[in-house]
Amino acid sequence: MKKPFIIPVFIPHAGCRFQCAFCNQAAITGVKRRIISPEHLRILVNGYLRYNGQQRKPVQIAYYGGNFLGLQNDDILMLLREADQFVKAGTVDSIRFSTRPDTVTHERLDMVSSFPVSTVEIGVQSMDDGVLTAARRGHTAADTEKAAKYLKARGYTVGMQMMTALPGSDEDKDIDSARKIADLAPDFVRIYPTAVVKDSLLARWYDEGKYQPLSLEAAVTLVKKIYFLFREKGIPVIRMGLQASEDLDKGISLVAGPYHPAFGHLVFSEIFSDMASSLLREAGDIAHRTVSLRVNPRSISKMRGLRNRNIEILKSEFHPDSINVIADTSLGEEEVRIEK
Repeated sequence: MKKPFIIPVFIPHAGCRFQCAFCNQAAITGVKRRIISPEHLRILVNGYLRYNGQQRKPVQIAYYGGNFLGLQNDDILMLLREADQFVKAGTVDSIRFSTRPDTVTHERLDMVSSFPVSTVEIGVQSMDDGVLTAARRGHTAADTEKAAKYLKARGYTVGMQMMTALPGSDEDKDIDSARKIADLAPDFVRIYPTAVVKDSLLARWYDEGKYQPLSLEAAVTLVKKIYFLFREKGIPVIRMGLQASEDLDKGISLVAGPYHPAFGHLVFSEIFSDMASSLLREAGDIAHRTVSLRVNPRSISKMRGLRNRNIEILKSEFHPDSINVIADTSLGEEEVRIEK
């Protein structure tokens, strides 16, 4: 799947009839405006197009942060018409949006069918009805199944977003949700560990001791397991962890939970650490010897880990004199080879 150049347009909470326990889109995105005006939308898109320059990829205008199909009809049509002008001008290739599964209806899809929408992302979050109720989502797993069926029948590229460690969930439920999402055969997925953001209901529950988020280490390990589950099904995972923002990085909008600006890198680093540990155990006694780990050039930082953490872990466990990480273009991006 060729990676598109995405022009994100945030519409925080717009179209949402429910206030999910974990949600405060304004805090996550840093955007307070609900519906962007046509004038500001054109300025935003043109700015991104100038940034993109001559690096022509599939270019998409993406409406994120709200429930697109839950918007008022006039707002849906305005946003699609404005984006469509760029498609007709040849500077943008298509439109994408995120929406709740319970608003994916034949009537709503009929409304958008005349516009160049190519990709729809569904906020699944969980396939466990008890977890969905506890998180105040206001929809069921059956709504997700129906939405996937409707979208696929119309030929859309379908993405699904899931969350881990929601209220009422645990590792078994999260992995079971991932399996059920995989059974729906989305074209790609995003995995978001639940973080406690300011002014959310979850923040109040956290303060009252009613909710405890996962540690960063536990969240990385859980998401790693889910990543493998999707990979085995051939489903691309295009994001792991919340998109970094200044407010999250500075802790302004974050109360607690496993947020890290490079969460996905942490997951891949743990994967590479696991692979290297397995190879070193198979290699036998390597104490006081020099070991070289060969990886694809794009995977060197994943093999080393943040601040060389993986190397330190491997040295502590196996006691070699040194561990070298060597670039090897013959290897795939998730392969490791050992030389003693």
